Amino acid sequence: MGLTASLFLRQTQSLVMTPQLMQSIQLLQMTHFELNQFIAQELEKNPLLEISPADGESGADLSHGEATDHAVSETDAGPWQEDQGIVITETFGEGLDGGAENVFPDDQPEQRADGPELIGQWKSTAGGDAGDDYDFNDFVASEISLREHISQQIPLLLKDPQDRLIAQQLTDELDDAGYLQADLEEVAIRLGIEPEHAGRVLARLQTLDPPGIFARTLGECLAIQLRQKDRLDPAMEALVRHLDLLAKRDFANLRKLCGVDDEDLLDMLGEIRQLNPKPGADFASQIADVISPDIVVRPANSGGWAVELNPETLPRVLVNQSYFQQVSKTCPKSSEDYAFLSECLQNGNWLTRSLDQRAKTIMKVATEIVRQQDAFLMHGVDHLRPLNLKTVAEAIKMHESTVSRVTSNKYMLTPRGMFELKYFFTVSIGSADEGGDSHSAEAVRHKIKMLISQEAADAVLSDDDIVTSLKQAGVDLARRTVAKYREAMNIPSSVQRRREKRALARAAAL
Repeated sequence: MGLTASLFLRQTQSLVMTPQLMQSIQLLQMTHFELNQFIAQELEKNPLLEISPADGESGADLSHGEATDHAVSETDAGPWQEDQGIVITETFGEGLDGGAENVFPDDQPEQRADGPELIGQWKSTAGGDAGDDYDFNDFVASEISLREHISQQIPLLLKDPQDRLIAQQLTDELDDAGYLQADLEEVAIRLGIEPEHAGRVLARLQTLDPPGIFARTLGECLAIQLRQKDRLDPAMEALVRHLDLLAKRDFANLRKLCGVDDEDLLDMLGEIRQLNPKPGADFASQIADVISPDIVVRPANSGGWAVELNPETLPRVLVNQSYFQQVSKTCPKSSEDYAFLSECLQNGNWLTRSLDQRAKTIMKVATEIVRQQDAFLMHGVDHLRPLNLKTVAEAIKMHESTVSRVTSNKYMLTPRGMFELKYFFTVSIGSADEGGDSHSAEAVRHKIKMLISQEAADAVLSDDDIVTSLKQAGVDLARRTVAKYREAMNIPSSVQRRREKRALARAAAL
């Protein structure tokens, strides 16, 4: 058979990661803070994008006409809602005149009086009147930082300009707890001075307020505070040098090393407890951002739970098509300006659709999590059920990777507190009874913590005892797993707990 050249026509399908698809995936896993930053960048680049006014602001201020209302029927939300008996009310509200699309409206959907077991509502009101748009944090006085506090004391302590320069360099090396993280010899080499000179400056800096500042280890921090109280005697020095034995509650060896009896050792331990292991923690290091929940869960009037998207975390991005129509009339279609506006319109519409899809996906995942963990919401952590990404993904007809992105850095406010969505996904632990229900790893950890908190000084539970108690409660768990969970919760062993409880009992008797 001879070799000949020929042409073949084939039709194939493939998934291509377009820039728009990558943008949708990135939006899905963004927190609301990251999302607001991304939208702010898009607003600078795209003249057709704008933010919808908050509640209380009159729409007449913007030259917009009548609003158009779009509703999504229950069947559009997916077949999984009909199977699970969930109705999600989604409302898309007022838009701009000339076709501007308002993806997240100001109007709230009314809750159905005859709602099913679980009602999910899509709300997007920021709440409050126009006069409530200020932040009380703007009126809070700024707190002084640790470095500012130290810098104010250095001129009063050191007169030599070179010593002040060394002191300022050492101050910059402090961490938030007040410990010196830099190596003293490296600082001396960097400044071109003798290490002994840097050591003398450091010794003087360790006398500043707060007591214990500029320490390099925990033992040095406690020794500085004890020295300022004139309590650093040989017995205390021995105790500070052997903090590892104190952490192990090895009081017998501590008595020998310190040369004291039980009563003196208890007094010394009481003084140690009064010291501050993190002297710099009382100063402001950075302003902690308050976590805003992405989903709010509350009891529904008709029973069950109402799941709502937090309106404060929903961006209100509009595409002003009337502005596009007005400007495009003055530009020839073959010009670069018209091509730029067309690209901006396309990108804006894609962004609003991506934000719309993001909100729907978060709502679906959150609603299914609430359905799976309704016992936890009713009765507490003991009733937290085992759950994995696959179970939720199959229930809402989505891929596991999508569910994973949705649950990353997203928070849910419930009547039992605020939890990250990842909290509700726990490992399944088998039941000790044949045919019994499995248990959540988080619920088992809570049971272990409760058993240890209820133990008496003369009846401290070992890991084997905890295994027996859990088996009686229907939880089949190995001893090494109990030890792993206990160590993860920073709970000492039974030997250390027994020593500590006996020491506290002796202190109470004295």
